[in-house]
Amino acid sequence: MMDMQIERSAIEKHNQSLLESHRRRFDFIAAAIPGADEIVKKLIDFQVAIPSWALGTGGTRFGRFSEGGEPRNLEEKISDIGLLHALNRSSGAISLHIPWDIPSDPAAIKALAAQHGIRFDAMNSNTFQDQPGQALSYKFGSFQHVDKNVRRQAIEHNIEVIRHGVELGSSALTVWLSDGSCFPGQLNFREAFQRTLECLQEVYSALPEHWKVFVEYKAYEPNFYSTTVGDWGQSLLYASKLGPKAFTLVDLGHHLPNANIEQIVSLLLMEGKLGGFHFNDSKYGDDDLTVGSIKPYQLFLIFNELVEGMDARGMNHATDLGWMIDASHNVKDPLEDLLQSVEAIMIGYAQALLVDRAKLKEARQANDVTAAQETLQDAFRTDLRPLVAEARLRSGGAIAPMRFFRDEQLRKKLIGERGMKTIATGL
Repeated sequence: MMDMQIERSAIEKHNQSLLESHRRRFDFIAAAIPGADEIVKKLIDFQVAIPSWALGTGGTRFGRFSEGGEPRNLEEKISDIGLLHALNRSSGAISLHIPWDIPSDPAAIKALAAQHGIRFDAMNSNTFQDQPGQALSYKFGSFQHVDKNVRRQAIEHNIEVIRHGVELGSSALTVWLSDGSCFPGQLNFREAFQRTLECLQEVYSALPEHWKVFVEYKAYEPNFYSTTVGDWGQSLLYASKLGPKAFTLVDLGHHLPNANIEQIVSLLLMEGKLGGFHFNDSKYGDDDLTVGSIKPYQLFLIFNELVEGMDARGMNHATDLGWMIDASHNVKDPLEDLLQSVEAIMIGYAQALLVDRAKLKEARQANDVTAAQETLQDAFRTDLRPLVAEARLRSGGAIAPMRFFRDEQLRKKLIGERGMKTIATGL
C-alpha cells in the first residue's frame, strides 16, 4: 500500500501563483464587511468529517461506475482524506462505517490518521444490509423485528461498533435504522416502536461515560409505507426516552419534499437534543447530491438557525455538534465532489456568521418582514469565497483546492498507484 501525500512545496507554489489575485479579492471584501477576521478564525476551527464510504464512486440499485484509483482498504481511505485535508484544511475527521471498514490493527490505523491530522468522528453501525456469514436476516427489520434473536444480533453489532470506536478514540455512535414496512398491515406501529426503544436502551447502556448516541431518522426508503424512525419527532422521542447522552441526527436528504429543516434545527437546539448533521443536497428525495448544488439558500438558512441557536446556548460551533458529509456521487470524481461539498458548507457557515443579528431582531420586533428578508439575503448574496480561501491559506492549505487537484492530476496519480479496477467498500 502506498500513502500518497502532497508535498508542502507544491501547495506553496500553487498559492504563490494565485496570491496576488487572492489578496485583491480578500482585501476588497474584508474592507466591506464587519468582523471579517473573526469569521476567518471561526472558519479555521470548523472541521467537517468525511465518511469512509464516500471515497469511492457511489452506487444505486441500477449500477455503479468506478472512477478508477478508488481506495482498496481503510488505510487508503485515510490517505485520501489526508489529501483532502491537506488541500482544504477543513476535513480533519473521518467517520467509519462498520462492517465496511473494520480496522484490522486499530493502533496502526489511529497512528496513520494522526499522521494526516485526522481524528475519528462518529462510528456508524449497519443493520440495513445482510453481511456474508450473518446468521439471521434483516429483511424485515433489525431493532423492530418480531424475532428476539434478530434483535439480539443487531444489539450486539452496535455494541461491537462502540468497541471499535473506543479503540480509535471516537466518542459517538450513529444509529440509522432502515426498519419499517412497505404495506399496510405488515407492522404494528406501537409494538415496532417499543421493540426498537428496548434495543436502543441496551445499546445506550453500553455507551462509555463520555460517549453520545445519535438517532438518525429518514422519512422513507428502503421501506415505503412506514419507517420506525421516520421523522425528527420520532427521533426526538427516542432520544428523550433514552437519556442525556442521546441526540437526534439530521440528514438533510431524509425529509419529505420541502420540509422546513431550518425550523426543525431551531427546535432541536432549543431542546438541547440536536446532535449533529449529515450534509448533502437533493432535488426529490434522499438524492445524496453534492452539498449546495441544488438548494444553497436552504443550506444558508439552516446555518443561520444553527449559529443563532448555538450562540443562544453558549455552544462551541466547531466542537459541540457533529458535522459530517453523507453523499453518494455516481457521475463525479469522489474527491472532487467532497472538495465541492466542504467548500459549500464553509461558505454557508461564513454567510450565517455575517448575518446582522441586531438588525434582524429589530426587524422582527417591528414586524418588518421586508427588512428581515433583506437582512438575511444581504448575507447570502455576499460572496465570501475569499474569506474561505483566506482561512485555508492561513491554515496551510491551497487557495484553490479544486484547481490544485486537477492541475496536479491527483486522480491520474491515484489510478497509477491503485489501478482502474479498484472498488471501495460501501454502497
